Amino acid sequence: MRGMFITCEGPEGSGKSTHSRRLAEQLRACGLSVLHTREPGGTPTGEAVRLLLQHDGAGESPVATAEVLLFCASRAQLIAQVIAPALERGTWVVCDRFTDSTLAYQGYGRGFDLPTLRALNTFATGGLVPDLTLLFDVDTPLGLKRVHARTAASGAVPADRFERESLAFHEKIRNGFLDLAASEPSRFRVLDTTPAVDAVFANVWKAVQPHLPASITTGKAVDHAG
Repeated sequence: MRGMFITCEGPEGSGKSTHSRRLAEQLRACGLSVLHTREPGGTPTGEAVRLLLQHDGAGESPVATAEVLLFCASRAQLIAQVIAPALERGTWVVCDRFTDSTLAYQGYGRGFDLPTLRALNTFATGGLVPDLTLLFDVDTPLGLKRVHARTAASGAVPADRFERESLAFHEKIRNGFLDLAASEPSRFRVLDTTPAVDAVFANVWKAVQPHLPASITTGKAVDHAG
């Protein structure tokens, strides 16, 4: 039986990375085979692309068109080498960002034509579409405040190219994600990440539980206290 493909999307500071990792852990606790990966990245090629895209790894910022194509290149490698084989084995895949991020960031944010971006996504993925997309939504100023606090706390890790963009850019991204969710309500579940982490994850788990195999006893969420 093919595995289920779950993607986690959202603007900066929405908590999607935290919750995608926690979701993978919870699914494993239920006895499922689970792969957790991310975009851009997830393969040696993808991680090299991530450095180029997020931290100007080549010593310069890619132009907007190159940015789109680099994301698609990383995605194609990840699908071919990691995601598609895992799904065929029956493994559940939880991916931190996927095609919707390209539509939100490069479409709504950068202003590229959405049909063109959809065609590029289809080319890169071979038409693979997530079974479930969890959209972690947060008010833009709060999300950026979280990002800046995280950057300050880490000390050695500077904000990446996207985190340094303007408030207006990030507002476009958030609105873009919400538009995408409204256009595909059967695939998306929108989750407000304003509350405390545990309260948000309770809603994440509630959204995923209906998709679990009937043989799985879900029990309580993994305790992350301490």
